[in-house]
Amino acid sequence: MKDTQISGEATDLDENRTGRAEDGRLVGADRVLAVLKELARYPDGVGLDEMTRVIASPKPTVHRALGTLRRAGLADQDDQGRYVLGDEFLRMAFAHHEARPEHVRIRPVLETLAARFGETAHFAVLDGREVVYRAKVDPPTGAVRLTSTIGGRNPAHATGVGKLLLAYQVDTVEAVEKWIGDEPPVRRTPRTLCTAEALHREFETIRGQGYAIDDQENEVGVNCIALPVYTTSRVVPSGAVSVSALTYRTSPQTLVDAVDDIRRALGHLGAA
Repeated sequence: MKDTQISGEATDLDENRTGRAEDGRLVGADRVLAVLKELARYPDGVGLDEMTRVIASPKPTVHRALGTLRRAGLADQDDQGRYVLGDEFLRMAFAHHEARPEHVRIRPVLETLAARFGETAHFAVLDGREVVYRAKVDPPTGAVRLTSTIGGRNPAHATGVGKLLLAYQVDTVEAVEKWIGDEPPVRRTPRTLCTAEALHREFETIRGQGYAIDDQENEVGVNCIALPVYTTSRVVPSGAVSVSALTYRTSPQTLVDAVDDIRRALGHLGAA
């Protein structure tokens, strides 16, 4: 069932600079972008009714946004009439990602580390209270691999890459308290550090040794070691590289014992 015309959409005359109408509805370009972002959550496609419910806008409004995306090649419909991301969006996203200077420079390092340890290697950057994974290389062999994805996010305080990058930004207990603010860190596992005092001590240790360890703090059964990467500055890390391992086959101590090997693999990218 292909797209059909839906009439009766009201004109959004009360749009303000926030991209929302006075009653809180998404309008204009912000609505189209919200629909595009939501489509990415449905690799098998999503129907108009479901999209309308999730976006919380009138059906004609959502239908018009989907039509705009389809005309631009950023969305498409399958044989059942369900909406999916369009091939043009995928082409743009992958072409941009592959051409990023940091990706071109980091990927060979990740490939080396994944082959060396038989585990997954990541490159991530800090974005507020979260880390975003910009690159990932799975091991060439091994039946069990991590479910992390490029563009995926995790709480910074619970991950090796996040703790490492935070350590270079918040260097006093007062700064940690300010970073936490009124929203206490989420305890992902029984080992997650959630207090300002505990995180401050951890950050001091990280700055002293030059690497961070996640010992099942973000996910039970998974640990990692993270080291800084300097692609845009010689003083402040632009991101971090990690080797993330399944605990039953690679212990945190195994990763720590190999920290010099990881530094050599990073080469000048890891030199402060």
